[in-house]
Amino acid sequence: MRGSRILAAALSSGLLVAIPSQTAFAQQAQAPAPAVVVAPAAIMDLRESADFTGKVVAIQRVDIRARVSGFLEKLHFTDGDKVTAGTLLYEVEDGTYRAAVQEIQGSIEAAEAARDLAVLERDRAQRLISSNTVAQATVDTANAQVKKAEADIVRLTGSRQAAELNLSYTRIVAPFDGVLGLSSVDVGALVGPDSGALVTLTRLDPINVEFPVSTAIFLEYRQRALRGEIGRDANVQILLPDGTTYPQKGTINFVSSNVAAGTDTITVRAEFPNPDALLLDGTLVRVTLEATDKQEVLAVPQQAIQRDQQGAFVMVVGADSKVELRRVDVARTTRGQAVIGKGLKEGEQVITDGVGKVRPGVTVDAAPATGG
Repeated sequence: MRGSRILAAALSSGLLVAIPSQTAFAQQAQAPAPAVVVAPAAIMDLRESADFTGKVVAIQRVDIRARVSGFLEKLHFTDGDKVTAGTLLYEVEDGTYRAAVQEIQGSIEAAEAARDLAVLERDRAQRLISSNTVAQATVDTANAQVKKAEADIVRLTGSRQAAELNLSYTRIVAPFDGVLGLSSVDVGALVGPDSGALVTLTRLDPINVEFPVSTAIFLEYRQRALRGEIGRDANVQILLPDGTTYPQKGTINFVSSNVAAGTDTITVRAEFPNPDALLLDGTLVRVTLEATDKQEVLAVPQQAIQRDQQGAFVMVVGADSKVELRRVDVARTTRGQAVIGKGLKEGEQVITDGVGKVRPGVTVDAAPATGG
């Protein structure tokens, strides 16, 4: 009897264990399918691009200096002003230089009078020599006096031009359109050729961006362009330090003919319109070169690509909502998209979010990605 009770208790215990186990299987069978987000493999224009670090460089930048000495009388701008070519910036006292011009002008008039007199004397001597009234030596001397007077006029005219040039230097003007920096002198200061820069003038529109390109990338581009695989031109865009994209596109206007020592790079330069002066001289920017020709390729969002020891793969959701692991070749990635060389067809749905919750063969509850 005791053995029977023990056997009954054991069977009873086993039955109690078996019942909750069958309930768990039922609950698992009724569990909802994992929720995932999917996006279609789509044909899109994803042109090849490359990114570089560049530096904004002003096309023109000069230090404005005084070319003659004197006290500064007037300052005609405010620091940071935009000016056009020919705008008057400074005036240096010009009294001494104006007087020098007047003095030389007087000397020229006196020399002209002396020349006129010498011409009269020469003409008179030439008339008298025919009657043997004067000697040939007198005529020769008269001719020499005329030439001397004319030479004095030429010399004094050169002196006047130099004096007028110095006088013009008392008015310091902008040599080109640009933006002024901080003036280093105030009215009343003594300035001259040795007093250093008075102010810096920078031309900001248009403006250049220079960036180094490795010789390997450059040579590959040239070879592919020669084979006709890509166009010779490129769209140039820049990313500003605040993370925004500059609205104007640039044009490449220079490619260095030599490789920089120690860096194995060549310098490429692009010109950008800069009407609002958003690009400032010396700013570091991110440069993107993009092919001009359309390149329609099959692509999926980059986050859909998974990798293991065998390579890249994606999780594809079929029409029956079941998951399939698909091996793919990723040609390149750009703008958040992975370009697929082979392994997918247009329209197939790949999991972009929730891939960690699934495995091949399971049924999922797939929702399209936002905007997909």
